[in-house]
Amino acid sequence: MSSIGLIGFGRFGKVLANILQKGFAIKVYDPNPISSFPAVQFTGLETVLEEENIFIAVPIRDFETVIKEIAPKLEHKSTIIDVCSVKIHPVELMEKTLPDPVGIISTHPMFGPDSYRTNKRLKMMMNNTRDRHNQFHFWRRFFSDQGIQILEMSADDHDRMAAQTQGVTHFLGRMLKEFGIRKTTIDTQGFQDLIDLVDQTCNDTWELFMDLQSYNPYTREMIDDLKQATSSVDKKLTEKNHETMATQ
Repeated sequence: MSSIGLIGFGRFGKVLANILQKGFAIKVYDPNPISSFPAVQFTGLETVLEEENIFIAVPIRDFETVIKEIAPKLEHKSTIIDVCSVKIHPVELMEKTLPDPVGIISTHPMFGPDSYRTNKRLKMMMNNTRDRHNQFHFWRRFFSDQGIQILEMSADDHDRMAAQTQGVTHFLGRMLKEFGIRKTTIDTQGFQDLIDLVDQTCNDTWELFMDLQSYNPYTREMIDDLKQATSSVDKKLTEKNHETMATQ
């Protein structure tokens, strides 16, 4: 069986390993390795960097540190594949930092540790960023064979759309939790869907939420638009109430 490298074995690293073990033995480096995992060998960073294909699954805030650490140690046959939830930041960093002979494939699996178990229509963004070793089509086919729909797009297109979809979802989930939303005895299905949204988004770490909002350059505009929409709806309600009272 062929082997691949994986740096980072947090919640999503384990999801990625579950997918990759269907075709590969996986060599993992993580500062805090667990005792065992199917098809996974925990090893040192140097051993992982000997692999031709290396996935990076670390928190976005740690991504720059990891890339700068591994850049001078990589074999020129290597291809680096990131799975960050934002794309402009890691793509620019990899293109600037990694040696030119090193290949780069940028991806974002559009699912997380919770949704992976229940979502039957998995999607994955991929970008052929710098395919020095002709690996892109192989990985596109591999993930497609796992039943994952592949969406090819640029890093900029991804972040624009992600701010309006994933960014909105996580922002609303955190906002509703801050509001203090909780179950009652008269919950409608729509309200239960909101509870489910909070449970799903807030099961991720606060650090992940911060990274999603901070490292996507289009998120600030999305938050401002949400605030404006809230004010607009409130204004319409107030005006309607005034009109109603004036006719009584």
